[in-house]
Amino acid sequence: MCGFVYILGSIGVGGPRTYVGWTVDLDVRLAAHNSGRGAKSTRGRTWTLLYAERLDSRNEAMSREWHLKRDRKLRKAVLVTMTEGAA
Repeated sequence: MCGFVYILGSIGVGGPRTYVGWTVDLDVRLAAHNSGRGAKSTRGRTWTLLYAERLDSRNEAMSREWHLKRDRKLRKAVLVTMTEGAA
């Protein structure tokens, strides 16, 4: 079964934020985040999918998520792209 790792972006009252996660269904997971049923840290914001990778297995997706969560430069670059598109 394949998995996806993704980066979400949101511009809100507290400023721009990113969130990194993994899932087997991107559409369902994004809807969960935006409806308040996602991770606790994503509640109360509107999220946009900024980046996604498809991987061959759930384990690979979880491992890649771990790496992306620690790659602040990539997350910031993806977020800057989002904020430039909104301007």
